[in-house]
Amino acid sequence: MFSYPTVRLSLLFVALALVGLLLADISITASNPWRDLGNFFLGVVTPNFFSSEGLLTALLRTVSFAFVGVALGSLSGFLLALLYRHGPVRVFCAFIRAIHELFWALIFLQFFGFHPLTGVLAIAIPYTGIFAKVYAEILDEADPEPYRLLPPGTGVVAAFVYARIPDCWAQLRTYTAYRLECGLRSSAILGFVGLPTLGFYLETSFSQGLYSDAGAVLILFYVLIAAIPLWVRPKLLPVYLVAAPFFLGEGFPIVWGNVERFFTEDIVPAPLRHGEDVGGLLSWLGDLFLNEALPGIWNTVLLTQIALVATGLLALLSFPLISRHFGGPVRRTSGHILLVVARSTPEYVLAYILLQLWGPSMLPAVVALALHNGGIIGHLIGRQSDTLRLRPDAPRGIHRYAWELVPRLYRPFLAFLFYRWEIIMRETAILGILGIYTLGFYVDSAIQNIRFDRAMVLILITALLNIGIDALGRFIRRRLALQTLPSC
Repeated sequence: MFSYPTVRLSLLFVALALVGLLLADISITASNPWRDLGNFFLGVVTPNFFSSEGLLTALLRTVSFAFVGVALGSLSGFLLALLYRHGPVRVFCAFIRAIHELFWALIFLQFFGFHPLTGVLAIAIPYTGIFAKVYAEILDEADPEPYRLLPPGTGVVAAFVYARIPDCWAQLRTYTAYRLECGLRSSAILGFVGLPTLGFYLETSFSQGLYSDAGAVLILFYVLIAAIPLWVRPKLLPVYLVAAPFFLGEGFPIVWGNVERFFTEDIVPAPLRHGEDVGGLLSWLGDLFLNEALPGIWNTVLLTQIALVATGLLALLSFPLISRHFGGPVRRTSGHILLVVARSTPEYVLAYILLQLWGPSMLPAVVALALHNGGIIGHLIGRQSDTLRLRPDAPRGIHRYAWELVPRLYRPFLAFLFYRWEIIMRETAILGILGIYTLGFYVDSAIQNIRFDRAMVLILITALLNIGIDALGRFIRRRLALQTLPSC
């Protein structure tokens, strides 16, 4: 067994995670976490939907930001996908998708303020990079046979429209629908930086100890996600897209002088603004790197490694909940509900809730990342297990799991896991805004202290780190001949 490269690599990652656990702060510091957890669950089962008149408006704005942001991201991403074979385009897309939506929101808040444009661009820009990458991979994997059936002299545009697009349409549509669900989660968490979405009311309720109000916000969000197949219909999409901009709100007027000052003064390194020479700039960069970047990188990588392995373990344990090879319809239905809740809850929201209940440490972040990403991968692996056919005399119970299904699903499982490695890294960095000492903590501290030059350098470091992890994940998938494009 140990001769298999996939097994050796898995053991290496588990060993690194175990070492990380010895170095990480995973303690529970709350005075009475079980009481707080009980109060929270009591609030969920006794939601107060009438606590705020603005809750319905927040729900509409959450949907509107998601629709407008995803629509702009998918359109611009598709256009960039057509040029994705060019190196500068790939680098540009990798850079913009490596920066989390909340980081983009924090940037735009500095010069657009609480304007709808802040939320729309915070979603649209990183989603453009994501769409470009995935759309390009889908188009590249299209069946070449329809091209050969076209009459001689068919133009490039006509061939693309009539041969390639129809072949890829189902995949393009499925992935876009998936990104819309992701967009709703992204839109919700924008409320944590002050935009009027559901996240704003969730944070407000928790900070005031109003657990029933917080429970109402969470239930509304779960219903919104779970009911997507009911209210997101192809015939209604044009109506949603036309109506959505009118529900974004007006916000404060944009002061264009702030925009100019941000790019010409605020993000310029302090030594250059003050007329210092290269030596002063290098000293400034050295101090920033030593005191903020290095600790942030260390904690981000440490937390990412632990969360990645925890995600994998949770996915392997959870996929039988929905697999047709285990249990009956009642068990599978319950399993689907559990995994829907897990994968529908944004990591940021879950980490915020757990931090309020358990106190500040890496533990809430690890649990939040593992539950969300483990729920996604567990769902995908469980769905893929349903396609496997077992022989009539196949073993049952734990033996079926260990000797029949896991060995046959392990390579796709690793493909999914390494595909989400970079996503886990992105989320780990942004969780620093909640007080965990990852790169996001130092970015947020710099912004709070109006040191935008330091914040931009740290965001750039975050992006480069994410790009590096993404490249390493692709290398591992290619080296092990794993599926390169998981159908998520």
